Amino acid sequence: MYNLVLMASKPDDWTHEQFIDWWRGEHAEVTYGLPGLRRWLHTDVQGAFEERSEGWDGVSILSFDDRAALEAALASDEWKAAVRHVGKMRGRRIAVMGEERTMVAAADATA
Repeated sequence: MYNLVLMASKPDDWTHEQFIDWWRGEHAEVTYGLPGLRRWLHTDVQGAFEERSEGWDGVSILSFDDRAALEAALASDEWKAAVRHVGKMRGRRIAVMGEERTMVAAADATA
C-alpha cells in the first residue's frame, strides 16, 4: 500500500468534537469517492505523549495500491472537490506520503 497521511488541528473557534464530527461526517462524504482509495483509517487524537506532540485533533491514513494510484487520485476532480470542501479551514495540517510496511500484523480475533 502507498499512503497519504494527514494530521490536522481544528480551527480556533471550533471544539474538538465539532472538528471530528465534520471530518468523519460532512468531509468524509466528499472524500469517499476518491478514485483508487482502498482503505481509510481515521484516528480521533485524544491525547499526546509529550508536550511537543500536543495540538493535533485527528490523523487520516488514505491508502492506495501504489504511488501512481495516489498521484491519479490527487489529480482527480474528486480530490479537487475535497480540497474545495476544506476551503479556508484555518486549522493546521501536515500531509506526507510513503510506502506502508507492516511491522507487526494484527492479532487474529478468532484465536
